[in-house]
Amino acid sequence: MFTQNLGIDLGTANTLVFAKGQGVIINEPSVVAINTSNKKVMAVGEEAKQMIGRTPGNIAAIRPLKDGVIADFETTREMLRYFVHKARSMRFFSRKPKIVICVPGGVTDVEMRAVFEATFSAGVPKNSVTLIEEPMAAAIGAGMPVAEPVGSMIVDIGGGTSEVAVLSLCGIVTSRSLRTGGDEFDNAIVQYVRRAHGLAIGDRTAEDIKINLGCAYNADENIHQPVRGRDLVSGLPRTITMTEVETRQALSEALEKIIDAIRFTLEKTPPELASDIMGSGIVLAGGGAMLKRLDELITNETGIPVRCADEPLKCVVAGTGVVLENLKQLSNVLITPGKIKL
Repeated sequence: MFTQNLGIDLGTANTLVFAKGQGVIINEPSVVAINTSNKKVMAVGEEAKQMIGRTPGNIAAIRPLKDGVIADFETTREMLRYFVHKARSMRFFSRKPKIVICVPGGVTDVEMRAVFEATFSAGVPKNSVTLIEEPMAAAIGAGMPVAEPVGSMIVDIGGGTSEVAVLSLCGIVTSRSLRTGGDEFDNAIVQYVRRAHGLAIGDRTAEDIKINLGCAYNADENIHQPVRGRDLVSGLPRTITMTEVETRQALSEALEKIIDAIRFTLEKTPPELASDIMGSGIVLAGGGAMLKRLDELITNETGIPVRCADEPLKCVVAGTGVVLENLKQLSNVLITPGKIKL
């Protein structure tokens, strides 16, 4: 019998699970398909995501997390139960596993308590669960020297939130958490296409546009792709051509919010740590970090060098893995139930 320690990045868009000694063993969408007639779970993860926008009236494909926090407690519990059970089934069943779960930096004690309760309800022992703030986990996963007396700055752009933080000596010195992320990028594209072209498109089409045409800086008019949707006037299917420049316009407001958060955090950073950041630069993590030329935009706006982490999508969950490997040295970065005040 082996003790199986797990790190869980419970994201708005995707849930990743790290098993000690194995790496990332699960990477699936945070989606649950439920039969609304009897409340039975029909599918979870990738299978459930394929049902979004394609379900009959009695089946609902639900994303139980919104802006990085639990929006639907019961569905989140079932999703956690599914992922924990799947992780355990991948190796010998374990006794008393230690589980580290990531939460956004700006969550309240009530929201953290909801994560604890959902995990306990999913069958995980109460003394086995701890939380870690996403910017700290992302910085650790990106290989930044968070335990040293030097300033490090991380910008983690996830599906529901964007976390901007300055870290030093295993602590967050100053930070800003925005309820802005990949989901808002998708929604901005949906609204732009509706307003500029009179075409209704779904979230999956918007995500495809973001991946293929998304650009934060110096967009190219010659890069384009066809987009299919429903004409708002005739109600019939129609195809338009979307360009990289248009996508940049659609994303401009959301990107400005992230730039403002970076400026705010830098303004609140002590001078010595700010000097360190000028030398080491800003590190981007999360799915949003993969947006084309985002590093150039931030450098242009702040004058600070910016680089993207090697595997931005896995930085947060990789950080939980490092913590699990070094629990004694990094115990100060963890949040236990006893630390939450209600």
